[in-house]
Amino acid sequence: MAIAKIIELNASSKTSMEDAVKSGLKKCGESVKNIKGAWVNEIKVVTEDDGTVTEWRVNLRVSFIVE
Repeated sequence: MAIAKIIELNASSKTSMEDAVKSGLKKCGESVKNIKGAWVNEIKVVTEDDGTVTEWRVNLRVSFIVE
């Protein structure tokens, strides 16, 4: 029987939402092993006064198998 745990983390990117997710999972993978998936809970953007997006931010719930 496998036991899964879920942790929550935030990541950001100046490029795209996809890049924010990928960089967040890559950094998480440095210390968390057996990552099986992630949910994007929330997406936020930082903008200039004219509405131009300057940064993408995501909140992720990452699931992994506990050894």
